[in-house]
Amino acid sequence: MLTIRRGEDRGRSDFGWLDSRHTFSFGDYFDRNHVQFRDLRVINEDRVAPGRGFGTHPHRNMEILSYVLEGAIEHKDSLGNGSVVLPGELQRMSAGTGVTHSELNPSATEPLHFLQIWIVPEKDGLAPGYEQKAFPLDEHRGELILVASRDGRHGSLTLHQDVSLFATRLGSHQETKYVLGPGRHGWIQVVRGSVSVNGESLRQGDGAATGEAEPILLRAETAAEVLLFDLR
Repeated sequence: MLTIRRGEDRGRSDFGWLDSRHTFSFGDYFDRNHVQFRDLRVINEDRVAPGRGFGTHPHRNMEILSYVLEGAIEHKDSLGNGSVVLPGELQRMSAGTGVTHSELNPSATEPLHFLQIWIVPEKDGLAPGYEQKAFPLDEHRGELILVASRDGRHGSLTLHQDVSLFATRLGSHQETKYVLGPGRHGWIQVVRGSVSVNGESLRQGDGAATGEAEPILLRAETAAEVLLFDLR
């Protein structure tokens, strides 16, 4: 059984330079029915104006993923990392005992559109860490590509939590299937386009939770991009 979280029902923060939609409670937006799902704490869909962004700020005890859809993120942190994250790339920052960082849109003309994802780590006080990698989804259309996992298997980024994150791009009417193991739970987030998930229609911005050990059948209604979280 799916529990659907429609994109238009998400929380919203609009600061002019930033338009952010919150799947779960975040900042000044609180919804007791949508605080988090399992260890998935935040999915924010952020649009950042040219030349603007998040100045240096602290984080602690959280696994933070950035998934760029359009534009670029210029990242700098107190670990000494400085990078640009582009579409098709995934960035993981483990905040652990504490880290400060900034995320800016370096373009003077192009907006930045990305997903910010937070996952609760398996324990507090871990050493901070950083990873970034490109995943060629277009070369594997119709396949669920593992992009982050507890053990970093198959070249995925490493998460300090028992979570596996898959990404896929589907052509119109293309299908793919995923079967959750016993005791596992799933969250599906539609990044672009529209898909049928176990017969239920979801479009960009929609999310859905699945019950324990439920098979997940994705069928694209239009060309689509989807994230799938396998959670304990």
